[in-house]
Amino acid sequence: MSGTHGATRTDELLHLLRTSPARVHTTLLAQALAGDAASQLAVAQTFLEGIGCQRDMAEALYWFQLAAHQGEPMAMNMIGRIHQNGWGVPVNVELAAVWYRESAEHASDWGMYNYACLLAHGRGVLQNRKEAFHWFRCAAEAGHARAMHFLGQYYEYGWETEPDSEAARELYRRSAEKGDYRGKCSWASVLTEEGRIEEACALLRSAIAVAPDHFAEALRSDLLQSQHPQLRALAAGSL
Repeated sequence: MSGTHGATRTDELLHLLRTSPARVHTTLLAQALAGDAASQLAVAQTFLEGIGCQRDMAEALYWFQLAAHQGEPMAMNMIGRIHQNGWGVPVNVELAAVWYRESAEHASDWGMYNYACLLAHGRGVLQNRKEAFHWFRCAAEAGHARAMHFLGQYYEYGWETEPDSEAARELYRRSAEKGDYRGKCSWASVLTEEGRIEEACALLRSAIAVAPDHFAEALRSDLLQSQHPQLRALAAGSL
């Protein structure tokens, strides 16, 4: 879990929970019960992931809601995820969009990114690529790696903005350096065009290692059609 406005302290609390759950969980729960919003956010995440306790989606939602009502942007984003993915509740993308927007307006990079994705595809809201571009840009400026990649595509293809290949390249590079597998693939394409095949192979290998199975398989299928023997070999698993 990451984001702006207080998530750093929550991440620290979650790290302590993962390393010594028995020692920390009781104290953290007491702080959450006393009204500490960062602790409430961390407790919600423990129930969501089952860290130091049994997974309980209802408890997770309860604690996320408490933190959200105290103005925690990441809690707002997580409520959106719960409703979008149907974690313990019926899927409700429209309600997810409401929470993502609230999170975005409270300066959460994840809220900005998730709301932009819904706007871009018209899920839960009317499709609005201009507004999606705005929120992708805001999230990218806040350092969000996935948003950087998608913003790069807007500049590459001229969606809601003038095409700008240099801006797209820079965003792909930054996204890749931050570890986003899509960013790695797009930056690898740039490197391939420049003849930097070994660097491209290294990036693509690392992207395949962390990407979801369906994405990795589609990537391998595309690479098998490459004119470069090294990329075909990578796709076949011999590099």
